[in-house]
Amino acid sequence: MNADSSANGLWAAIPWLVLFALYGLPLLHVALSRRGGGWRPPTGSRCPFGPRAGWLVMVLMLGPVGWLMFALRRPRRASNGQTAR
Repeated sequence: MNADSSANGLWAAIPWLVLFALYGLPLLHVALSRRGGGWRPPTGSRCPFGPRAGWLVMVLMLGPVGWLMFALRRPRRASNGQTAR
């Protein structure tokens, strides 16, 4: 009976591991990444949220698709042809 209870515990943990892998890790990546943008909105913006908060909402709502959008986005180009940081 002890082997059955440990096997049930493992099977019960799989959905939590999937949720953590598909939502938790991407959210953590966006929150800690240097490429995420600032937490505060740019000056003159009418939106109350910064770019990083927007990316967090996108990843929260879309899951892995939102994270792929974050990871594969192209950097903005400055007017002189260099990449903006």
